[in-house]
Amino acid sequence: MKKCFCGANKPFSGCCGPIIKGLTADSAEKLMRSRYSAYVTHAIDYLIETTHASKRAGLVRKEIEEWAKTNVWQQLEIVSASEFRVEFKAYFKDRKGKNQVHHEQSMFVYDNAVWYYLEGEFPGEP
Repeated sequence: MKKCFCGANKPFSGCCGPIIKGLTADSAEKLMRSRYSAYVTHAIDYLIETTHASKRAGLVRKEIEEWAKTNVWQQLEIVSASEFRVEFKAYFKDRKGKNQVHHEQSMFVYDNAVWYYLEGEFPGEP
C-alpha cells in the first residue's frame, strides 16, 4: 500500500482523496493535510474553495496553479497542531531541481461547520 501524499499511513483514496472530492475535513490538521495533497495533485479549485471567503479576493488562480505544478512535492511534516493552528514543513524540489522547505504556521477557522485556511506566518522571517 502506498501512503497518502500527506504522509498518513492510509492510501490517498481513503485519506485526502475523499476530502478533496467534497467530504468535509473534521479538523484543521486534516484540512491542512488535504491541502498539501491538493498541491501534489494540482487540485487548484479545492485550494481556492478551502481558503476562507474573507481571503479569496487576494488569490490568483494562475499563481497557485504555477506553484503547484512547477514544484515536485516530496514530503509533508507536521511540526505541531492545535485546534486552529498547524505548523508544518513541506519539502519539495523547485523548477531548478533544488531542495526547498516551505515552513509555515497556518491559521484555520471553523465557519458554518466547515474548516477553512485563513492565513499563514513564516517562522524565521522578519
